[in-house]
Amino acid sequence: MARQRWKRVGKWAAWTVAVLLVLPLTVAATALRAQYAGAAAPETTTRGRDAFWLGHAWVDGRRDDADVAALGRRLKGTGIRDLYVHAGPLEHNGTLPPTRRSAPRARWLIAAVHRVLPSVRVHAWLGDRLVYAPDAHGGLRLSDAAARTAIVASARQVLAEGFAGVHLDLEPLHSDNQDYLRLLDRLGPAVHRRGGVLSVAVHQIDPLPGLHHVSGALTGHRKWLSQRFFGQVARRVDQIALMSYDTGLPAESLYGGYVAQQTRLALEATGPHTDLLMGLPFFHTEGIGHHASAETVRAAVRGVRLGLSREDPGRRRFGTALYVDFAATEEDWAAYRRGWGATGS
Repeated sequence: MARQRWKRVGKWAAWTVAVLLVLPLTVAATALRAQYAGAAAPETTTRGRDAFWLGHAWVDGRRDDADVAALGRRLKGTGIRDLYVHAGPLEHNGTLPPTRRSAPRARWLIAAVHRVLPSVRVHAWLGDRLVYAPDAHGGLRLSDAAARTAIVASARQVLAEGFAGVHLDLEPLHSDNQDYLRLLDRLGPAVHRRGGVLSVAVHQIDPLPGLHHVSGALTGHRKWLSQRFFGQVARRVDQIALMSYDTGLPAESLYGGYVAQQTRLALEATGPHTDLLMGLPFFHTEGIGHHASAETVRAAVRGVRLGLSREDPGRRRFGTALYVDFAATEEDWAAYRRGWGATGS
């Protein structure tokens, strides 16, 4: 009898654990699918403020005039106004590499793009891996004031080369990082004094309040930013690009619903004087954090339009950001043009 009783207890315990694990996931999945339902407002199409990330090949000698001409044909009729060209990376102390030879090619690229696409701006994409632990190596430490000063000097350097702006991508960025805000407080005026544009790429916003604390405690990686911190960053820059990919979600409907939610949260936090750009996944890697069959451009664009429709369909300072040129497919471009980016022939 005791053995049977313990067996029943074990079954009930297993059932309870299963319910506790499955029920929240089921509720979350249902909520995301609901976010993906409905029709987008017809006015939620490109505002001509979209951006496109370009790899380092454009400034290291691997691209030529024929490539720029092809890029011009590719972008014709889309809403892409800004190109974020990988012109770094930064050294771990915030400086540009002393052996960097991209400056002459950067000037060539900027001139070539302006000939083919005179209304498109070319920005220097700078970034590095961030480290936080006192004994951590192999990355940039924002708590180091000298490193922050060096990043500002690097920004001045690329602007002197002719870039229209500085696009900063520092990861992983922990929410409420005051050193990051201190950097932006110095970087913004330095860029603006030279007539440049300051933009940043940042992580997603907590889908549930405080979730970045939970992920940090469980995994050591704070995947999300608080909505409040996202807003603090947005107020300090001209453009903020939310990297709305690498979600780990397994289905298009879940991913699209998640993008709709992220769009709404980002719109709530971004003031009227900042361009908000939602990232589109123009890449197809497979892994635990990214399922290409789920994270499609089609689902992302639909999610962006639904979120915009519900929160602020008339907002002008809004766009999408396409990541990345060297992994994009014809299907990606077709989905972007069809769903969001076509402005004409």
